[in-house]
Amino acid sequence: MRLLPLSCKLLCAGVSLAAAFLAPAVLESRQQEKFTGFAINTNSGPSTATVDFTVTRWSTDAERAQLLAIIKENKDPTDKLLRALQKLPKVGYIRTPDRLAWDLHYARQSPLDEGGRQIVLATDRPIGFWEARNQPRSYDYPFTIVQVHLDRNDTGSGKILAGTKIYIDKKNNLVLENFAQQPVRFNEIKRVK
Repeated sequence: MRLLPLSCKLLCAGVSLAAAFLAPAVLESRQQEKFTGFAINTNSGPSTATVDFTVTRWSTDAERAQLLAIIKENKDPTDKLLRALQKLPKVGYIRTPDRLAWDLHYARQSPLDEGGRQIVLATDRPIGFWEARNQPRSYDYPFTIVQVHLDRNDTGSGKILAGTKIYIDKKNNLVLENFAQQPVRFNEIKRVK
């Protein structure tokens, strides 16, 4: 399969998200938390939407280790990683006002040096009937990854990579390749009290 060249911005986004995915969670667990933000997709003409996500529990160290082992042990971990992620218990959901909620299967948080926290969410992405039947190139990018940086007041910004492939490159780095040209910008994120 031929891979599209990654732009510098996409590679930087992938590296920062990869670091976030690998980072151990060290923050104290809270009860259910709800967040809302404003997403801006500039890939196919500007489009915007409100995105809400709720975390009902944080992924465990064992769940994180299981997913990382699959990524590290397989040259192309896509199918095995997708099946393992889908089998993990639901940790919350993500939705836009005009769509049904989609289950999240991975949620980790870690503290930021300047205070606040970073949240990483992962799930499989919705695949429509046409895409499942015809299996175009986008079918090879089955993950959605969300990275959020929140300040001490639980407000911040982030990125959404909808349609992502995860693998280890020749230098043993975790790479997140996005099917789209740019990650979706996720702004004005705040915790809903």
